Amino acid sequence: MAATKQYKALISNSSEDSSSSHDSIETEVMNHSRALLLLSCDFGTAWHSRKLVVSKKHPLSFFMYELHLSALVLSYAPKCEHAWSHRRWVIKSIAGRCSILQEILEKESELVEKIAERSKMNYRAWNHRSWLVPYMSTKQVLYELKKSRNWAGLHVADNSCFHYRRRLMLRILEDSSDKLIVVSSEYTVDINQLWKEELEWNEMLIKLYVGREALWLHRRFLALVLIKRLSIGHLGLGEFVDNEFHLLTSCSTVRDSNFEDHQSQALYSAAYMLWSVKLIPQLHGIEFQEKLGAQNLKSFLNEACPEKSFLWDHLMGYEEASNHREEEN
Repeated sequence: MAATKQYKALISNSSEDSSSSHDSIETEVMNHSRALLLLSCDFGTAWHSRKLVVSKKHPLSFFMYELHLSALVLSYAPKCEHAWSHRRWVIKSIAGRCSILQEILEKESELVEKIAERSKMNYRAWNHRSWLVPYMSTKQVLYELKKSRNWAGLHVADNSCFHYRRRLMLRILEDSSDKLIVVSSEYTVDINQLWKEELEWNEMLIKLYVGREALWLHRRFLALVLIKRLSIGHLGLGEFVDNEFHLLTSCSTVRDSNFEDHQSQALYSAAYMLWSVKLIPQLHGIEFQEKLGAQNLKSFLNEACPEKSFLWDHLMGYEEASNHREEEN
């Protein structure tokens, strides 16, 4: 872009050029780059040229226009990484001096949701939404957690949305004091209750939508954080283990072998059980296998997914050898 080269040369020799020439070339760069981006949104040089010009400006209106332009690009190219990156650059640039930042973040969240509705499995959009979390207030984080629940419940195969919820929940843990998060003098949230409700909701989705891996991955996160970072006096570790055991046994049965979803459900529940067996004894000394027995666990896994019997035998053998070494030490 010739205009960009002229602009860079003008900046380096600003004392020798008039302000009118400077403004003229800036306008040319902005007009040409806008036209190029509407034709080819992956033209990185055009995006960088706009950053170069806008970074020299101070009025908020210049940055707001960049949000408008990138939203226009995303309306026809929802997975354009340059456009999402440009929006993050704008927000980062105005974060320290913008009084309406929370309003902008709210609109950003709404934009992502609208785009995700049209463009399925859009990792870039959800990654952008996750990037916004550190800039949100505690009240806004709780609102986003509540709002995204409905969307996630209708798109259970989209792991990106559940990843966003995990990012919000980790932010809540960072802001919490002991077991409570104080939103205001009159509004507090019990962390244990929040996690318990998320677990119950996740279990309901697992039973309702059979064979969705994203739901099982989300449950691993919930279980891991619950055990490692929270005091689960309200829920009780024994009660938690019992609940997981009943969930796994109910999901491990292949009710109809003609449907792959039921087979997938059995596979994911078996994998979750192996993960639980390894996790819980290490952290709290509770033997999850006592409810099944080592041999019964192997039979359980083979019955759930007989085609992976070799894998189960290998993993169970490794687990038994590991436990034997720990006992010797």
